[in-house]
Amino acid sequence: MSNNGMAQAQDELPTWASDSHQNFEEFAQETNAPVQALSGDPIALVPYVQVYLSGLPLAEFTQDDWVTLHTDLASFLAELMIRNHAASWVVREAPSSPRGFRYVLAVDRPLAGSGVVDPFEVVASEFRSPPIEVARMIATAELTAGVTRRYDQ
Repeated sequence: MSNNGMAQAQDELPTWASDSHQNFEEFAQETNAPVQALSGDPIALVPYVQVYLSGLPLAEFTQDDWVTLHTDLASFLAELMIRNHAASWVVREAPSSPRGFRYVLAVDRPLAGSGVVDPFEVVASEFRSPPIEVARMIATAELTAGVTRRYDQ
């Protein structure tokens, strides 16, 4: 990817982050979670998101429905990683991506360096292993970013 394209992606990063946060807030409200759960730790939304997912007619979903759900769940994971692990959106080159880059989350781990996770990839992986499990998505995101303690360390 050209330096110009990466520079433009970097310039658009604040808008991307803001849009993701706004999408999270809208999605959280759709889950019918109580107000106190909406403003606190996103982990409090897990049961509401799981019930929401269980009530969706996934067999009847159109491509647009899947795109919307993908975006909603990725913004949920992003918000959880941002609030609970001080992750931040960054731009990474991705030659196999149509745009040549991807927005991913980076987590600074004091002893192990930077960990990176793509919440869209985590959700896509979850879609390939139904049923959709919120706790499994969170665990995958945290393990990928390296923010969970492994017992073999």
